[in-house]
Amino acid sequence: MAATDAGNGDFISYFAEILGASEPALRLLFTIFLGYPLALIHRCFLFDKASVLQHLFFVSCGLSFGFYNYGFDMIHSLICVLAMYLILATIGGTFISVIISFIFFMGYLLVGYYVTSTDEYDIKWSMPHCVLTLRLIGLSCDVFDGQKPKEMLSNEQKKTALKKCPSLLEIAGHSYFFGGFMVGPQFPMKRYLDFIQGNYSEKAFLGKPSCISTAFKSLGLGILILAMHQIGLVFIPEKTLLSDDYFEFPLWKKLLIMGVWGKMALYKYIAIWLIAEGSCILTGLTYNGTDENGNDLWDGCTNVKLWDFTTTTTFQGGIRSFNCNTNLWLGQYVYKRLKFLGNRYVSQAAALIFLATWHGLHSGYYVCFLNEFIVMYFEKDVEFFLTTRLPKLKELLLQSALKYPVRIFMKVYMDVMMGFCLVPFVFLSWNRYLLVYNSIYFLGYIIYFGWPLLSPVLKLLIPKAKNEKLE
Repeated sequence: MAATDAGNGDFISYFAEILGASEPALRLLFTIFLGYPLALIHRCFLFDKASVLQHLFFVSCGLSFGFYNYGFDMIHSLICVLAMYLILATIGGTFISVIISFIFFMGYLLVGYYVTSTDEYDIKWSMPHCVLTLRLIGLSCDVFDGQKPKEMLSNEQKKTALKKCPSLLEIAGHSYFFGGFMVGPQFPMKRYLDFIQGNYSEKAFLGKPSCISTAFKSLGLGILILAMHQIGLVFIPEKTLLSDDYFEFPLWKKLLIMGVWGKMALYKYIAIWLIAEGSCILTGLTYNGTDENGNDLWDGCTNVKLWDFTTTTTFQGGIRSFNCNTNLWLGQYVYKRLKFLGNRYVSQAAALIFLATWHGLHSGYYVCFLNEFIVMYFEKDVEFFLTTRLPKLKELLLQSALKYPVRIFMKVYMDVMMGFCLVPFVFLSWNRYLLVYNSIYFLGYIIYFGWPLLSPVLKLLIPKAKNEKLE
């Protein structure tokens, strides 16, 4: 019997009943909080010990987390870790090993989704397994990059390339590191090995390291966002957009509710990422050099830039500040490696299809990332249009006193349309998210699919501005 179905009457079940939350969700949250005492144990007793002991500690912690949440379904992660080692040990860092790794690990994940998925968002063994899938595919690419001449590598690849294949214990330690195994963040094997070998020890453990205060700040922010999410659910439950009351509201009210609902939907991810990242910071794994003032940076595993996400008025800013590590992984291991296609929009579309597939088999994931593609196209094309044809209007809107009402409008627009884009991601099944879209008359699609039809007409009517450099 899986761990999530067992133990009725334990304190997790008790709190789940009181809070009206699912037991698997509370088990997962409890596990992530456990990262802090484990990080303190590592700081106090293990940071300067032999690498073997540290690997074993991380493997035992990660496996314990997995078995507590998913029972013997954790055998799937063990199979894939062993498969990764066998691929690298037998084939080495070759292009063939990258292809085999990609096909095997993505195939394994998709079969897992097919077997376990329902019409709801499932907290099952496939959740940590999707994190593991990217980690192992990235590892195969890093070993492949390490066999190339250094001058052939990009600056990003130079930071992650591995000259030799890691051992089975190193792969397992990297995979099951307790701060990133359950929900991320992603980080390359090179960072993990540097951490184990003590390359960050002087900054993380000697004197009064700033990583301690930074870690607990991340924890505090995570708890705050989690509380805001729970309070928000009292007023706007997750299924609000499917309610009869919502369908009766006027359009403007539906849109505003959709915007707030979208924020609440994202807050649960932000909260979990902040809490998990804090335990990584506490271990010292996230050391990322110093800033211009010489202060130590601990943002090497940042998954959300909370201030930027909260204040941005563009989708580009929102994407750059949300799920940062996954986006960096996607850019380095998928998007930039598709450069040979010769078209950035084709590469971007292929990367987003991969990202949707990685999330699952539900149609909602694919529609959500289609939404991201068309929204980004619209945003960039409108900005380019204003820059090249109406630069004075753009300057007026952004530099004069009008910038304040324009910023407010852009913030409301972004939040509402972010909620619009998230509807299929949350509701997953076409019969549910189309019901919501129909209630707002498919407004987002009218805007985003209407722009390619309207822009050629506007370009005929409005010539390019003189003496303006094209971006």
